[in-house]
Amino acid sequence: MLRRALASFLITYFFPFLIFSQEDDKIVQITDDPLVQFQRKETPTNKFNYFLSIENPYAESSAYDWLETLNVYIDSSQKTNDSITVRLYKILNAELYNHLKDYTKSLAVAREVYAQMEGLSEEQQEFLLDVMDRNYQALKMFDKQIEIRTLKQTKGFTNKIKFYDVYAEMGLYRKAMDQYIMDEQGTINESDFLGKAVHRNKIGNYLRLDNSPSTAINEFNKASGFLEVYNSDISSDKTQEALNQSALLGLQIKGNIGKSMVDLGESRDAIPYLQESIEGLKKLDSPEYSEDLIDNALSLAEAHIDLGNVRTAKRLLDSYTELNSLDQEQKRNRLLGNYYDKIENFRSASVFYRRNDKLLDSLRQNEQSILKQQLGVIVGTNDVENQITQMQEQKAELEKMKGEVKNRDERFNLVIISLIFTLLGFAGLIFAYLNSIKNQRLIEKQKFIIEDSLKEKESLLKEIHHRVKNNLQMVSSLLSLQTKNTKNKSAILALEEGKSRVKAMALIHQKLYQNEDLSVIEMQGYIESLINSVQSVYKKGGHNISITIDAEGTELDIDRAIPFGLILNELVSNTFKYAFPKSDENGKIYIHLRKNGNKGGYFEYSDNGVGLPDGLNERTNSSMGIRLINRLVNQLQSTLNIDQNSDGVRFWFNFV
Repeated sequence: MLRRALASFLITYFFPFLIFSQEDDKIVQITDDPLVQFQRKETPTNKFNYFLSIENPYAESSAYDWLETLNVYIDSSQKTNDSITVRLYKILNAELYNHLKDYTKSLAVAREVYAQMEGLSEEQQEFLLDVMDRNYQALKMFDKQIEIRTLKQTKGFTNKIKFYDVYAEMGLYRKAMDQYIMDEQGTINESDFLGKAVHRNKIGNYLRLDNSPSTAINEFNKASGFLEVYNSDISSDKTQEALNQSALLGLQIKGNIGKSMVDLGESRDAIPYLQESIEGLKKLDSPEYSEDLIDNALSLAEAHIDLGNVRTAKRLLDSYTELNSLDQEQKRNRLLGNYYDKIENFRSASVFYRRNDKLLDSLRQNEQSILKQQLGVIVGTNDVENQITQMQEQKAELEKMKGEVKNRDERFNLVIISLIFTLLGFAGLIFAYLNSIKNQRLIEKQKFIIEDSLKEKESLLKEIHHRVKNNLQMVSSLLSLQTKNTKNKSAILALEEGKSRVKAMALIHQKLYQNEDLSVIEMQGYIESLINSVQSVYKKGGHNISITIDAEGTELDIDRAIPFGLILNELVSNTFKYAFPKSDENGKIYIHLRKNGNKGGYFEYSDNGVGLPDGLNERTNSSMGIRLINRLVNQLQSTLNIDQNSDGVRFWFNFV
């Protein structure tokens, strides 16, 4: 007790003024240590606010030095029953434990203050909730994290709750990307090219993690373009912090492009990107960037294995053994197994694959167990010592489990060795069998790659058709806006006809991306949808026309479907506009479309209206609709035939 009281006195009153360094027989007082400056602040509130303003509190003193100082302050405040001061110092304690990645202890201290949060200022409450938010995220306690964020919104500390980082931690990368885009939309200034680069890089990373590397590369290239514009802009002053952020972002973007190229199988092109990113991150020499560094190194090793540079890959895998996550450990073990496969050490590869699977399952089960135990400890008690004890027990349990897995593997190796000596006479047969397994595995791997590539290409093709449909709909909307601003009836009619033709083409692309088969369109459903679209435009007077469509089972590719769609659009529009000027009670339209195997097909359209006007041949050159139909029929390598009688008009042609 005496030594602790003496330490408290020295740290609080004496230590800040007696830190000296001897240099050339001169005594120089050190004043730039943030911890010293912290101690010199007069009130606990001033100390708290100063800590929040420090960019790097560990410039001179470590986090453990800070903890020791804060514990002295806490003891001193508890003796004077100054509960507000105790809570302030404990909030800082929780932040320090978070920096040390002791998230369970940090959360235990924070929850102790959280239970008595009333009486703290809004700034202090907000900082406490931020610490708890980060701890819950690190411990993957997402339900509690959501509760804290909801409370922050209720208290007015944030305008909108953001969950995209929670979705990403849960592996829901596409949902995280959609939420991120929605939350950040409109928040980035048009001239903030650095912010745009960060935005595009984050979207690209979500796409990469969601197994869409080709789309991700497009986003990374956009991010790189924005960053280049930002770096080349000499008209505005840039702080050192902004320059550092720009340099780090450039390295991250290059690493992300390299990782995406490896995922696409473009290993040779990926290597320069990954090497440049790794060398730059090494120079930064900060634990904050270690995860990016290891991810890039593992992807670089994968690229070298793919290219047959197995020794280079092995050196990389041996250089990075302190991993940050189970995913990194799994990838490293898989790559080591691939390495042994490449050098035809199949026994080691097989053992390594099985060892990786068993260790990974055990670690995942234990991780879930630890999280459940941590939740019970935090909710059930605020006793820090009990939490430390339980965490130590959990770590011991993990080490014991690893030892058991290692022992089982060693016994397995002994069995393998015994079998090898017993079955030496069958060495040739075993070698042939292992070769067949290897070939089968390679065939299955290539099959999986091909199937995955086909699925991705189909998805991209559907996305293209979807975007074409959206663009055509935008054109249709622009025509509608132009119609509203036009008073000339002839111009309005021309715009309406143009809009109808655009809708016919848009419907083709809509049917394509909705189909399972992207190569053909089922014409019966398309014609029905097209008729409904035309009716919605011309049914102002209440048409009562009977329409018969005979195209069941007929499928056309897009090169023939688009001309057919435009031809039908013109014919049906003309029928609704001109065929029944007086009454359409007995109006009929008949549409017939058939294919004759690979020998072409036959199309027929007829109605029982008033027919075509006299002098059709003379009007053909002046009628936009008839000229368009003739050109479309010529595009189908056919000739339009027109039959007119007392029962209406009939259009027909054969096509190849």
